[in-house]
Amino acid sequence: MASVALRSSRSFSYPTASESSALAFALRVGEADPTGAPKPRLLDRVRAAIRARHYSRRTEKAYVAWIRRYIFFHDKRHPADMGAPEVTCFLSSLAVEGKVAASTQNQALSALLFLYGEVLAVDLPWMDEIVRAKRPQRLPVVLTRDEVRAVLRRLDGPPRLMAFLLYGAGLRLLECCRLRVQDVDFGTNQIVVRSGKGDKDRVTMLPAVVKPHLARHLEGVREQPSLRPRGRRRLGGTADGTRPQVPERGPASDANVCRPAHR
Repeated sequence: MASVALRSSRSFSYPTASESSALAFALRVGEADPTGAPKPRLLDRVRAAIRARHYSRRTEKAYVAWIRRYIFFHDKRHPADMGAPEVTCFLSSLAVEGKVAASTQNQALSALLFLYGEVLAVDLPWMDEIVRAKRPQRLPVVLTRDEVRAVLRRLDGPPRLMAFLLYGAGLRLLECCRLRVQDVDFGTNQIVVRSGKGDKDRVTMLPAVVKPHLARHLEGVREQPSLRPRGRRRLGGTADGTRPQVPERGPASDANVCRPAHR
């Protein structure tokens, strides 16, 4: 018995500081509230708070990533146990060691402000002492008309049409990809952008040079067979056991640009 006790005492080792803090963090974020229900994890609470305010999915992804990075930077300590010195140290590390841009550093600060103010409901008088990184003033790079023509000449098919819309109508890339036929008005030369930046709608112009190219593209799309099988069919075959005849799918770019919405 003595030898067994001796071996067990030698094999035992106390947890390190990082392991202890990780264990405390795991227990703290999963502890039960007074009602007996388990409290959601911290990052789940962050996601719920962001979605309740109807922020974009990209904002949610960026904020969650910065908060996770902030926690791991301080050896998995809970943010409620940290304050201005830890936030300043994290932001300084991003600028000095990570050499991130000022806009990236400010995005990380905004994520931490949201965490402490909206999720943890912590009073933030010390946040006023944290200085935001100053963004440098840069002149935009604007292509000349000859350079734009040279770029457009190298494009063909739907990518060329999308480039026309991006340049002539001022559409963002996702706005162009989500464009529908009912959003294009050839009579008034207008395009209605649905759910743009900030989840806002707006109206922009339809360039005259794009109209014939867009009209030909729409005619070609209407002549294509539907990519969705109509009616209810069993997955993998029909009632008689044969496989359904599905039309061949063309290139993804041909099918997605200004395709009529299925009702």
